[in-house]
Amino acid sequence: MPLRTLETWPHGAIMLDAEHTRFALWAPDAFFVSVELEDGQSLPLLPQADGWFVIKTRCPAGTRYRFNIDGEIEVPDPASRAQAGDIHRHSVVVDPLAYTWQHSTWLGRPWNEAVIYELHVGALGGFSEVEQHLERLAALGITAIELMPIAQFPGDRNWGYDGVLPYAPQASYGTPEQLKHLIDTAHGHGLAVILDVVYNHFGPDGNYLHRYAKGFFNEDKHTPWGAAIDFRRREVRDFFIDNALMWLLEYRFDGLRFDAVHAIESPDFLQELAQRIRQQTDPARHVWLTVENEHNQASLLQEGFDAQWNDDGHNALHVLLTGETDAYYADYADNPTEQLARCLSQGFVFQGHTNRHGEARGEPSGHLPPTAFVLFLQNHDQIGNRAFGERLHQLAHPDALKAATALLLLSPMIPLMFMGDEFAAQEPFLFFTSHHGELAELVREGRRNEFSAFSAFADPDKREQIPDPNAPQTFEDSRPNLTASRQSTLYALYRQLLQIRHEQIIAHLPGAHPLGADVLAQGAVTARWQLGDGSLLRIDLNLSDTPVVHSPQVGTSLLFEHPPKSADLLDQGTLAPYCALVSLTAAAPLLPPDGERQ
Repeated sequence: MPLRTLETWPHGAIMLDAEHTRFALWAPDAFFVSVELEDGQSLPLLPQADGWFVIKTRCPAGTRYRFNIDGEIEVPDPASRAQAGDIHRHSVVVDPLAYTWQHSTWLGRPWNEAVIYELHVGALGGFSEVEQHLERLAALGITAIELMPIAQFPGDRNWGYDGVLPYAPQASYGTPEQLKHLIDTAHGHGLAVILDVVYNHFGPDGNYLHRYAKGFFNEDKHTPWGAAIDFRRREVRDFFIDNALMWLLEYRFDGLRFDAVHAIESPDFLQELAQRIRQQTDPARHVWLTVENEHNQASLLQEGFDAQWNDDGHNALHVLLTGETDAYYADYADNPTEQLARCLSQGFVFQGHTNRHGEARGEPSGHLPPTAFVLFLQNHDQIGNRAFGERLHQLAHPDALKAATALLLLSPMIPLMFMGDEFAAQEPFLFFTSHHGELAELVREGRRNEFSAFSAFADPDKREQIPDPNAPQTFEDSRPNLTASRQSTLYALYRQLLQIRHEQIIAHLPGAHPLGADVLAQGAVTARWQLGDGSLLRIDLNLSDTPVVHSPQVGTSLLFEHPPKSADLLDQGTLAPYCALVSLTAAAPLLPPDGERQ
């Protein structure tokens, strides 16, 4: 990749050649800015139009620096490419061409091949340690790993959604070169790599933008994290769009997952973001763009984005598997089976339907292909936002979970799993941070108060038992032991199902569309899709503990059944408890025109 031009990268410290660097800071509320090098040099930046301060100087890679604002405060570069430790320490000049790629011809994988494994880099030990799991994941049938946010955050323990320096990989995880080596190694195993990025807010500690660039924020609009980021500003838009391009072009990530885009107050920013990415990445590459969006904006999935995380599907399945109906699960309490059927046949459950707050939510989604939806049984949110981080296998009947896993891995939606799902990891995944002082207290109490809407934690004394996010032990307890996973019976099930997906389903997903889903009884549905080759995929699912009367489809090839021999019951018109049957009917051969028939 050639070095970027000055116009292409307006923010931060950009190397012009091996010895020279351009420093630029947008600081419209500052009178004077200098760059303070660790060797003691103080270099005044020259004021430019529209609040910019710029200098070009002799400065090699590895130089440590800070910006001095009005002689009053020294701050890290908001576009720092690396930090010499924590967010409050020096930023580091980085040469984007220093790493030599071993798999430089890698172009990614088509979206229909996506089988995504979400992981937390810190919980696995850092960039280098994640590499140790890649061979196993590829052998399992995973085709992509998704990293929870890695942008520099305060301290060394955090989920990543408190990042404040979005251009800098978290220093406690490793160096930029180690991150590139991880991505390069993954490509060597045939694995795509997705990065979760947060463009809807900055974390509460280490963000100094309010001091010298108040225009980054719109005080008239607030999100759960404070004043909204003001995407009406060109400088702000470019800050985040260039960040996305950096991850895709310099680090060669294969895709980005955009966190909570419903908290971005300027929808046209998302359209521009996707457009700029599509324009500036090689069209021969497969670049995946997915969103998390509480608003269920189906229209966004026709404007450059590949898919949305389908919280609706998860929530309906969770209620059916666990019976839990507290808090946000209340929206799925009354008719989860019907909602699951709607999800399987139309994508979103809420498509303008009224939620528990009496508000209409979502847009019609039935016209979208099933691959526009990322389905999961759990992820970092759905485990970690439980008070004690319990995993689904600790809450659901084991056979029901296996049946739901068959739906996850064999439906035409894109499957996502969380680290440890494949062998029912015993370790929880708790919410953890490494804040200090008053902020630590606020986070601890805020975390516990979040659960006041749950009946089990209505008593304040019960909430006091929720683990302290800032305690080191909370993080240590959340680190899964992945060494024995191959011996797990659940691991064997995942491997079997993913083999079926690779051999029978993935190649035929382009052009697939739903044919409908029916409710058979409480907890039981049947869903059908026509795949791109004309074959018919059908999944019969019973997550309840009682048999369900149901008629089989004639002429199908059974791809999978759980429990074994349950197809015998189906032949008798009965769908067994905790049952999943997945079948495929070959496409009917095309008949020649009448005049050509023999």
